[in-house]
Amino acid sequence: MASTQVVSRIPEVDGGDTPRRSHVAKGIGDRIFRGQLTAAGIAVLAIMAAVGLFLLLRAGQALRVQGFSFLTTEQWQPDAQNFGIAAVLTGTVLIAAVAVVISVPLAVGTALFISEVAPRRLRRTLVAMVDLMAAVPSVVYGLWGLFFFQGHVIGLSRWLSSWFSWVPFLKVDGAEPGDPLSSASVYTASTFVAGIVVAMMVAPIMCSVMREVFTQAPAGEREGAFALGSTRWGMIRSVVLPYGLGGMIGGTMLGLGRALGETIAVYLIISPVFTIQPHILQTGANSVSSLIALHYGDSSEFGMSALMAAGLALFLLTLLVNFTASTIVARSRSGAQSEG
Repeated sequence: MASTQVVSRIPEVDGGDTPRRSHVAKGIGDRIFRGQLTAAGIAVLAIMAAVGLFLLLRAGQALRVQGFSFLTTEQWQPDAQNFGIAAVLTGTVLIAAVAVVISVPLAVGTALFISEVAPRRLRRTLVAMVDLMAAVPSVVYGLWGLFFFQGHVIGLSRWLSSWFSWVPFLKVDGAEPGDPLSSASVYTASTFVAGIVVAMMVAPIMCSVMREVFTQAPAGEREGAFALGSTRWGMIRSVVLPYGLGGMIGGTMLGLGRALGETIAVYLIISPVFTIQPHILQTGANSVSSLIALHYGDSSEFGMSALMAAGLALFLLTLLVNFTASTIVARSRSGAQSEG
């Protein structure tokens, strides 16, 4: 395989300082590698476009019937031509928001502990454990949340509702905060429970991305911060966190995309309702992915078209999140703003 050769061309001396221009002669290996990368990038874009086109074609019948009201209708009765994603899309965003609010501090703290605090011998074990958590199937998290975790989180939901019910989204209709013997059923199968379980699923993914970025912070800037008398936290705050800002944003958005599309775990935990439910501690929630899983097997041809329309909306929402993340990361490249 031919290697790359760099040939320097020195222009004629014109009495001034003229920079030399270098010409890179690309070998056959470089051209093959460039072609493979180009083909891979085009294939990814083509697959994404094919998925979007497939959903659009299959959803065309339902979208022509419902029109713009598809985005504003809360009920889901396709055969009666009364259906929309206002409720399920709101529930999807709320579950993902709860998951991100809980998982981001957990992921950042874990990544910083592994990369900056944990002893070298313990570091490998912690990395393996985080990677193992990311590989656990979602159905396992769903069963764990349904049969074990939900019963233990009801007390926290009751406490939040009792002391912070003045916050609109923490209010629970039908709850009696002053009565410890009141029924706990109003707190089960809620957005809050589903969001915590999804947070446990996406936190390892976020942590892996953030940890890789944190470990690449320049050693010279770390040592420089310590030489100037900085504490460990001061070094992390002035060097590691600014350097890893892009990775933190990218990991967060990657986890958000996973949270928006999570299906099985949410489907097992929530109690589906087709009204906009802003109270995250209260029984009843829904999501686009769980809606599709719930009705896929018993839908008519028109109902299947409506489900495809819901899937198209989720697809576009995920693309919007990813493109927004790419824009933010491009403006905050890792290492560009470190203060060491």
